[in-house]
Amino acid sequence: MSAGTPDPLAGFDATIHAPNRLRICALLDAAGEAEFVLVQKQLDVSASVLSKHVAVLMDADYVEQRKAVRDTRQRVWLRLTRQGREAYQGHLAALRAIVGPPDPTP
Repeated sequence: MSAGTPDPLAGFDATIHAPNRLRICALLDAAGEAEFVLVQKQLDVSASVLSKHVAVLMDADYVEQRKAVRDTRQRVWLRLTRQGREAYQGHLAALRAIVGPPDPTP
């Protein structure tokens, strides 16, 4: 990599890169906000697996949750924070730079 060439790994985020966390971020980026149970069904994982991945994303300030009562049951809604959305978009850009066609300029 030359001095003027941007580092393709600059936006790579190991926190997001884990497959389930990447899928969570993708779903929340597209949906804006999603109920925990819906995310669990979309990812086809147990509640405990999803909880662990959401906790990692929350610790990084990438995801926030809100709790609301609906039909007398407490529901948990998830959404990306602004920081989380920026990190996710940066991670996607880094992945595209890594797997994209090589730069034809010497």
